Amino acid sequence: MTALNELRLLPWSGPEGKPCYLSTDDSGGYMSRLADNVEAVQLGTAAELLEQASTTLDDQDAGPEDLLPLAKELTRALRDVLRVATSRGHLLAVSEPRRY
Repeated sequence: MTALNELRLLPWSGPEGKPCYLSTDDSGGYMSRLADNVEAVQLGTAAELLEQASTTLDDQDAGPEDLLPLAKELTRALRDVLRVATSRGHLLAVSEPRRY
């Protein structure tokens, strides 16, 4: 069995919100490419939401009806970005040789 630190955390959750992992030596395989594409979309969405948040916060007329949905979307995007960062951090730790 592959050690947990050798698995790739995928950018989506499984049943009951549990993390999904990929075990493969092929970084160019279908599932790896799919995960890469989903991560790219998630990061792009987060960047767009950041722009929207900046614009909304600069708007003197923005009220709770504007801020609450935005806060919910930002929370979702932050969760996605954190998962991507965690996954990529694990990938770096596994792929980089140890330095002593």
